[in-house]
Amino acid sequence: MADPVTLLIGTRKGAFIYRGDAARKNWRLDGPYFLGNIVNHLVADPRDGRTLLMAAKTGHLGPTVFRSHDGGRNWTEARQPPVFRKVAGAEEGRSVESVFWLSPAHSTQPGVWYAGTSPPGLFRSPDGGATWEEIAGFNDGLYPQIKHAIVPGPDGAQVHSICVDPGDARHLYLGISIGGIFETVDGGESWRPLNKGVAADFLPDANVEYGHDPHALALHPRDPRRLYHQNHCGIYRLDRPAVEWKRIGLNMPKEIGDIGFPIVLHPRDPDCAWVFPMDGTEVWPRTSPHGRPAVFRTRDGGASWQRFDNGMPGQHAWWTVKRQAMCADQADPVGVYFGTTSGEIWASSNEAESWSRIAEHLPHIYSVTVA
Repeated sequence: MADPVTLLIGTRKGAFIYRGDAARKNWRLDGPYFLGNIVNHLVADPRDGRTLLMAAKTGHLGPTVFRSHDGGRNWTEARQPPVFRKVAGAEEGRSVESVFWLSPAHSTQPGVWYAGTSPPGLFRSPDGGATWEEIAGFNDGLYPQIKHAIVPGPDGAQVHSICVDPGDARHLYLGISIGGIFETVDGGESWRPLNKGVAADFLPDANVEYGHDPHALALHPRDPRRLYHQNHCGIYRLDRPAVEWKRIGLNMPKEIGDIGFPIVLHPRDPDCAWVFPMDGTEVWPRTSPHGRPAVFRTRDGGASWQRFDNGMPGQHAWWTVKRQAMCADQADPVGVYFGTTSGEIWASSNEAESWSRIAEHLPHIYSVTVA
């Protein structure tokens, strides 16, 4: 029997928690928490099984991080949230506009967390999210070197997709939208770009080192040599130690294309991944293509893709899914979940082959993660 599943939902107007049974058929709603506040990311700590961290923007009080040690019943604000310190000669007036992404550190580092912000910044907490400190190698090292190439998108520019190598606590990857993918092997003291082979509509050379727009980056937990990312210009795969990305989205149906935001990996099979395409044509309406939403799955590393929309609307469903708003559980078969910009939660208990709507009428959904 599988374990019960808990979904952590961040929205434009607060957070919600959905608790499912072991069969993933019956769901109970808890919340809202912090109603009216923006919640960009709500994440559980897999190392202790009880801590939740929330990246929030609390109206006129600004961006912060909240912590819960009892499954969301009680929350405590960080004593020292992520803040840029003033550095002589640094950009004047740089301040954190939002805490955008949260990632637990390595399994051997209990209580250590990373946070990505907008404008692009990287922070570390040594104490379970109570206090946050800048990672100077990024904020004062990499960022000043590349800031001229960072182009804010509709939601600004932010650090996201902070991925920790399960075999090496000092080896991290992250994405900057719009800036590129970067890697450190020394815990953040130094960084190098990892964008070779990635096309970019707004760059004259597809092999320039930075200025790209990764939408989401994923590192496989069982095989950290395998990375995928969903880009402004398509879906890519990288097999380390190679440094050049291969565009696997060209194998998607041409009438759908390979533009989207999230990419989710099977927890045990590095060749299996799911994406949710959106309409990226002309003015980028950012809706499901032709108003017919679907999830696409590959089981061969992107050589082929299969469409799954059983249970979804067949027409006039003009929503999409943001980069943090799609996830998978650890069950067998794997459960896949996503939240929409129209406030619906969709779930599949059979690896995307059929879908059911388990929630509706929520605020605009920013993130969906499994606790």
